Amino acid sequence: MSIDELELEALSLDPRLRARLAEKLLQSLEQLSDAENERLRAEEALRRNAELDAGTANARSAEEVFRDARASLLR
Repeated sequence: MSIDELELEALSLDPRLRARLAEKLLQSLEQLSDAENERLRAEEALRRNAELDAGTANARSAEEVFRDARASLLR
């Protein structure tokens, strides 16, 4: 089963079952070693940097991000 097929299958579950699955998945990530977490963060940083270099990502300034975050908290 591909990740796309798995995702579609999971999204078709009853909301309570999706929540249970999400909790188990999150718990499994909490059990990763510090080295594994660091490796995953580095991979993600490289992926995002490649997207910026390729022009396929939309960059936003920190000021804009914080302004939007503050606005959403005040709603």
